[in-house]
Amino acid sequence: MTASTRSSRRFLLGFALAVLLIAGVLSSQASSSPDGLDAATTRGCDTVETDTGASLVGDCIAKNAEDHHLSASPLADYTVSGRSGFTGVAGIIGAAATFVVAAAAFRLLARGRRHRAGP
Repeated sequence: MTASTRSSRRFLLGFALAVLLIAGVLSSQASSSPDGLDAATTRGCDTVETDTGASLVGDCIAKNAEDHHLSASPLADYTVSGRSGFTGVAGIIGAAATFVVAAAAFRLLARGRRHRAGP
């Protein structure tokens, strides 16, 4: 293994560890009720409690909103299977999954580049 390869691997390992640490810490600090987008989309509406839950009354963008088809997925809302105390774990899982997908994409690109260059 060349010094350049070792250096690259050390960098990637250090980068991956830093990303996982940041994802775990920052995800655990994320607000469970972000207000920026919610506030903007609910302007012009009032929230009214009904027998079936909260409902929006008035004229706003959020009135026609529906749950996303993945809203019941294991990592929805920065939780792990709906447990809000695991936001850091959800961040780590998301960062690790992103890292794996990016690494696979980069390998495919590099393999294609080597294949086109030929012997």
